[in-house]
Amino acid sequence: MWVARKISMKTIWLRAAPREKTETPPVETPADANVVLRRRQLLGAGIALPLSATAGAAVIRREMPWQEGTASAPDAATQSQPATNAYGYLTPAEAEFISAAVARLIPADDLGPGALEAGAVVFIDRQLAGEYGRASRWYMQGPWAKGEKTQGYQSRYTPAGMYRAAIREIDQAVADEKRAATFAKLSTSDQDRWLKDLEDGKPKLSTVDAKAFFKMLLQNTQEGFWSDPIYGGNRDMVGWKLIGFPGARYDHSAFVGRHGERYPLPPVGLKGRPEWTKPKG
Repeated sequence: MWVARKISMKTIWLRAAPREKTETPPVETPADANVVLRRRQLLGAGIALPLSATAGAAVIRREMPWQEGTASAPDAATQSQPATNAYGYLTPAEAEFISAAVARLIPADDLGPGALEAGAVVFIDRQLAGEYGRASRWYMQGPWAKGEKTQGYQSRYTPAGMYRAAIREIDQAVADEKRAATFAKLSTSDQDRWLKDLEDGKPKLSTVDAKAFFKMLLQNTQEGFWSDPIYGGNRDMVGWKLIGFPGARYDHSAFVGRHGERYPLPPVGLKGRPEWTKPKG
C-alpha cells in the first residue's frame, strides 16, 4: 500500500495605495461627463434587475450555492457496483484496469474493505467525467517540457486524457510481455510489480509519463477511499471507520477535552448516515 498526503494553501491580499491628499483634483472633461452619465444609467437600470433574476437562474444554477444543498451536489453512491455501461467516462476495459489497480493500492484485509469495495472506481469515473477530468480550471497551454518535481502537473493531457492514454499504453506493454492480455488479467504479484515500476517511472510509455500517471492514480484512489460518500467512494464510510474519522458532525465540543479516549459515535457524511436514509419497513 502506498500512502501520501500533502495539503497546502496560500492567500494573497492586494491593496491599492491610498491617493495622496495633496493631489490636484482632475479637471472634468466632456468625456468624463459621459462616463458619469453612463454610470447613472447603469445604476438606474440595476433597479429592475431583481425582476429578471428568475429568468437568469437557469443559466447560472448549480454554479454557486444559491440554494442550500443544491450546488453541484452529486448523487449518493449506490451500494452495489454499477453495471459496465453505467460509467460516465470509463470504457469497460478502462474500468477493469482501474478496478484491478485500486484493489492492489489499497487492498481489502482483516482490517476491512479496500478501495475497490469502497467504490473508488465510481469516484474516479465521476471525477474524470467532470471538471477535474477536463482540467477546466487548470492552465493547459504549452510549453510542455518535462518539469521539475516542484513544478506540479506538466502534461499536455487533461486528467481524463491521461487516464485513457496511459491505460491503453500499459495494456499494450503488458500484452507485449506475453504474460497476459491486459493489466487486469495479470496475477496480483505481476500487478504489484507493474505498479511499483510505474511508481519508479521505469516503463517508457509512448505518450504518457509513467510516474506522473501513477502519482495521479494513487492520489485519486486515496481520495476515493477517504472522501465524503456523496462523491461516489468511501462506500458505507469504510475509509473513515478505518482511521476513526468522525466525518461531518456539526459539534465536537463534548469531546475536545477527553484525550486518549476512543471516539464513541459513528461517522456522519454530508448527507447523514446510511441508516438515516434507508427505507423503513
